[in-house]
Amino acid sequence: MSLKFRDDIDPCRRQFLRWLAGGLLAGATGHLNALAASRIGSNPDKGATKATSFQTDNAFSSYDLADGSPLIGRAHRVSVCSDETLLDIARRFDLGYWDIVLANPGIDIWMPSAGTRALVPRQFILPSAPRNGIVINVPELRLYYYPPPAKGKARQVITHPVGLGRQDWATPLGRASVVEKIPQPTWYPPASIRAEHAARGEKLPGIVPPGPDNPLGDYVLLLSIPGYLIHGTNKPYGVGMRVSHGCIRLYPEDIASFFDRVSRKTPVHIVNQPYKLAWHQGELWLEVQPSPGADDFTSMDRKRHLAMLARLRQEVEHTAHAAGYTVAHRELDLLLRRFSGVPEPVPLI
Repeated sequence: MSLKFRDDIDPCRRQFLRWLAGGLLAGATGHLNALAASRIGSNPDKGATKATSFQTDNAFSSYDLADGSPLIGRAHRVSVCSDETLLDIARRFDLGYWDIVLANPGIDIWMPSAGTRALVPRQFILPSAPRNGIVINVPELRLYYYPPPAKGKARQVITHPVGLGRQDWATPLGRASVVEKIPQPTWYPPASIRAEHAARGEKLPGIVPPGPDNPLGDYVLLLSIPGYLIHGTNKPYGVGMRVSHGCIRLYPEDIASFFDRVSRKTPVHIVNQPYKLAWHQGELWLEVQPSPGADDFTSMDRKRHLAMLARLRQEVEHTAHAAGYTVAHRELDLLLRRFSGVPEPVPLI
């Protein structure tokens, strides 16, 4: 099913530019009281799915793990339609902002020429983490969910892009679990968030009821880390960027299906893996993330990133040598400096 949303292009674009100018509405601190209040009289485990403007195609988010390989999916190219932005393509294929931008250098985000062949980077190396429950890789801005295996069927992984905490409200690393599921939440903005908006000349209400103006979206998964949530959003173009106050945001259509699948007590692992290395069918594959420290890649600490690349080069060489291969150094250096977030085979000799 097509996920095009031409009617929303102009308003969403205006919303996105407002984000870059002044930040986003939702925050993490103070959510607990809001969520507790919104629970009253609800049963989140029944009838949670709600019609949205977009429907998720499982072909773009679910993968079988029958062969146990850490490399899943495939990248392909599509032709840009008239009046289509790169972010339209990203959402159509369940990708985030940086996913599509980094994979398509040189293509204008907002006005790509009709007919341009854009790369859709739907290939991933699974994070080095337990294949159980939810895994969130912060540099990748991506969530992986391993549902309980169905009898007689191959294990699956479901993956979605996420929006995460900006530089001064970083999403915490570590282990957690889902402790509550809340549909149609009410948000009570904490004093810190209201003060932040007041400093910009914006008045934020003390209570935001369920509905289109609620930055939590339609569904919330409350985590055991105090004050942190996995939730939807009313500003979907922030998915795939570091723009939140620490919480984990999904596209509205993704959280709608994800909410039904995830149960209470599901483990959550939040990891920091800017690069992933894995063998697949005799080839060594590498995926390097730029790991932006904020919602703007140009503001990242480049010295820190280059130091990471030096360590990565040593690890790649060691891994190849252990299997009896030699790395083609010139080609490897070019691969490392692209840091496109797209898995590529390491050039071996």
